[in-house]
Amino acid sequence: MMTRESSIKRVGIVGIVGNIFLLIIKFTIGFLCHSQAMIADSANSAGDIFASLMTTIGNKIARAPKDQDHNFGHGKAEYLFSLFISISMILVAFKLLWDSACSLIFGSNFKFSTILIIVCIITIIVKFSLFLYTRRLYKLHDSILIKSSMQDHKNDCFITLCTLISIIFGLYGIYWLDGIVGIGISIWIFYTGSKIFIESYNVLMDASIDETTKDMILELSHIYDNIKKVENIASAPVGYKYIVFVTICVDGNISTFQSHKLADDLENDIKKLDKVYDAIVHVNPV
Repeated sequence: MMTRESSIKRVGIVGIVGNIFLLIIKFTIGFLCHSQAMIADSANSAGDIFASLMTTIGNKIARAPKDQDHNFGHGKAEYLFSLFISISMILVAFKLLWDSACSLIFGSNFKFSTILIIVCIITIIVKFSLFLYTRRLYKLHDSILIKSSMQDHKNDCFITLCTLISIIFGLYGIYWLDGIVGIGISIWIFYTGSKIFIESYNVLMDASIDETTKDMILELSHIYDNIKKVENIASAPVGYKYIVFVTICVDGNISTFQSHKLADDLENDIKKLDKVYDAIVHVNPV
């Protein structure tokens, strides 16, 4: 089975190749047929190429081992580059919104062509295949970079389906729908980019570990009879995992050796949890 790092790298490379192919055919046909929806779709593919490139670079930096200057590794690079991806998506969304609104207000030169339908069908097939591929890898590795790519591929299937509908309506002379779909696509891109931005921002701002993992830590503490109480559980993210700080209360009459042994055992148990990078247990006597 591929490692987490090699899977993210593969997702980035496959995404770049697939989106370059789609960008070329969508922009060329959209420009020739004056389809604002198709041009918007091609701009979305350009954003996808940038996102895939950021995925590849972010993965390369994130997998670097810890060193003297970065004691807990470089895992946060994953979220930093996801932040770049989200900002690029939001900027693209605003540009597409402006262009589509202008097309709707001042009129469109959209020309129906059967080849537009063919391009949409090809795009949906390629993007759905990429979605299934990245979803399988995301289930294995739970990476925000893979998740960003997976959601992007899924969104693109929906976006291109909307583009296809607007093109079919163009066959019957309903050209104004082309601009409406362009606006809808831009709003969808903005929404997706905002979700990725918030998730990445929360990690970079040291959001706490989830409540489910906290409950699991509490359950582990209940195994030890000498632990009278868990006073506090704090955490700090290092990439997709967390350093966990736990304060426990123990009987003040037990020896220093016993209390330290208890802390070490609990630390080792906590480190076995999927989302934990390291654990530090502090002992208070009661």
